[in-house]
Amino acid sequence: MLSEKTKEEIKKLFPGYKNTRSACMVALQIVQREVGHLSAQDMREVAELVGVNPVQIEEVGAFYTMYNVERPVGRHHIQVCANLSCSLLGAEHIVSFIERRLNIKTGQTTPDGKFTLSTVECLGSCGTAPMMQVGDDYHENLTEDSVREILEGLK
Repeated sequence: MLSEKTKEEIKKLFPGYKNTRSACMVALQIVQREVGHLSAQDMREVAELVGVNPVQIEEVGAFYTMYNVERPVGRHHIQVCANLSCSLLGAEHIVSFIERRLNIKTGQTTPDGKFTLSTVECLGSCGTAPMMQVGDDYHENLTEDSVREILEGLK
């Protein structure tokens, strides 16, 4: 259940949009920032607030990789692009390196809750492949050395 503070924060968005449904992506970000992921109940409440059918919010949550639907993630969510450009330039190797380094498999979270590793489709940085997103930050032209440095900086 969304807190009254979160509901009010979402409602404050509305004057900035032509219609309330246009605020759905930002509303989902607000909820995820508070809770850490998006539950079915959270998405139903956002749908009610912005005035759309709940399935429309579920579709947004399922489509965009920035949303963690029904699945809590670690404090640092590592998303490695696995699309064509990144794959051709070594994304699978980077994923394997991270799995070994963190002792988890893709889709898992470290026992201490610090890291979750995911592969995602295009993150829109094909010219700097392979790349990954950690939280809101992009890391591009990845090598084992640069990934090691990034992970050490997150501990």
